Amino acid sequence: MQDFIKTKIKNSIDLKTTLLNNDAILNSVSETIDEIINCYKHDGKVLWCGNGGSAADAQHLAAELSGRFYYDRPPLFSEALHVNTSYTTAVANDYSYNEIYARLVKAMGRKGDVLIGLSTSGNSGNVVKALEVANSLGIITVGFTGESGGKMKGLCKYLINIPSKDTPRIQECHMLLGHTICELVEIKLFPKK
Repeated sequence: MQDFIKTKIKNSIDLKTTLLNNDAILNSVSETIDEIINCYKHDGKVLWCGNGGSAADAQHLAAELSGRFYYDRPPLFSEALHVNTSYTTAVANDYSYNEIYARLVKAMGRKGDVLIGLSTSGNSGNVVKALEVANSLGIITVGFTGESGGKMKGLCKYLINIPSKDTPRIQECHMLLGHTICELVEIKLFPKK
């Protein structure tokens, strides 16, 4: 059993080591940070969407910005689009599940805001549709995906496509890079005195 556990830890370390040497991903992360900072400097908001574990990650990362990360500072407008269960279930029932995020992007999003979609396959229909709507509104689009980027690849201004097909390892990297984004946004917007 310990060998199995060690293998999983090693697989995670190996993938993160690959990220260290992937300039394209590191550049996308840096540019995403700059876009988020610019968004907040212009009174914008950061919206997040995903399904399942990616929804949980979206909610977690939204909370890091809207609450706090490492230290006390003013809150930032950041929201995971699935958190209103009455809305989500009503729209899924009355329209379709693929509409749940797109309708909220239309309602909440404004030009210059940032929408971050998380999908390990890059093919989640409701995330894809939200990105399409965001692009039509002039919202900055960011995709956290797995290796291929899926359908999201052509819809995101910035693609953070983890070079793996292993869903848990991809999600671990999404959280690592998501936390890094949140930390640097906090540091840049609210430098410690």
